[in-house]
Amino acid sequence: MNAPTLTLTRRVRSTPFTSRIESFGITSYTVYNHMLLATQIVDVEDDYWHLRRAVQVWDVSCERQVEICGPDAARLAQMLTVRDMREFPIGRCGYAPVVDGDGHLINDPVVTKVGDDRFWFSVSDSDVVLWAGGIAHALGLDVRVFEPDVWPLAVQGPYAEDVIATVFGEAVRDIRFFRFAPLPFEDHELIVARTGWSAQGGFEIYVDDAELGGRLFDAVMIAGDQHDIRPGCPNLIERLEAGLMTYGSDITRDDTALEAGLGRFCALEAPIEAIGIEALRRQKAEGVRRQIASIAIDGDRLPICRDPWPVIADGRQVGSVTSAAWSPRLEINVALSMMAIEHAAVGSTVVVDTPDGARRATVSTTPFPGASQR
Repeated sequence: MNAPTLTLTRRVRSTPFTSRIESFGITSYTVYNHMLLATQIVDVEDDYWHLRRAVQVWDVSCERQVEICGPDAARLAQMLTVRDMREFPIGRCGYAPVVDGDGHLINDPVVTKVGDDRFWFSVSDSDVVLWAGGIAHALGLDVRVFEPDVWPLAVQGPYAEDVIATVFGEAVRDIRFFRFAPLPFEDHELIVARTGWSAQGGFEIYVDDAELGGRLFDAVMIAGDQHDIRPGCPNLIERLEAGLMTYGSDITRDDTALEAGLGRFCALEAPIEAIGIEALRRQKAEGVRRQIASIAIDGDRLPICRDPWPVIADGRQVGSVTSAAWSPRLEINVALSMMAIEHAAVGSTVVVDTPDGARRATVSTTPFPGASQR
């Protein structure tokens, strides 16, 4: 039986880079924030090895920016996240959990402070613009909340810095991790940040001109030719080795920020005005009962985890595997699991009820040993 196909309509938005990605060749797409996101270029394993040894350019335009600007922008930005935004100078990026009144995750964006009264929330797959706009309206805040025409382009891999330096100049080498700098391309300043959704290192370029974006893509490809550059996309195997969670799969609205392992980004002791912070303070005081964890599943190659697999300990279900893939480098099945806290310590063993039968699994460090090239 033939695999189902995805019908592309105007509701699934293309990007300034779509035609270039497709001219190279692409195996599959998914839909993310109502936009196209590649999931395989050649295949998952080939893309994985190439990302680790060379350099890739990713169309991640689906990382939509929710812009908050105006006199009350700083107040609304802080209300939206339980991270202390007072520590953010202009030029800073950082993970900033967005939670509801009960502490449950609405999103896990990277926030960029573009100016004193201007913030970008680079969101995962949920409609944060509606949540933020509703809060601003309800409180009568003097802000504008909207989704600007910005299409991020990522360059990831061991040679990413050399490629970006060729395009933008040596100044990129001074950009620190989770920082950005406005740099010129064809006399147009673009925000270039040392961020990206891989453990191999790289940059994200925030393109705010669709026509310029195509020329930038071409310039990056030319600059990376000596490093065997090609289009790529976030890779399932690589992200699981690194313990990178994806919102909507590994962490959802069912999970609090503390259960999702984002406690280090929650300023629970700070005197800040943030939706959900009191709920998280109570949960911390009472004790977190479950936790996301990396696990290694024994045996030969398992299929990709489309639906959660039960995790069993002491004869009962104590959690679920949310994502899994075979690592050809580590020669194990790497996975993420949301599970009871008493079974989530490194070295603990559980049983996973997989489509291929019950398998023993061991909780690993996050990331798995040797996940990064850097």
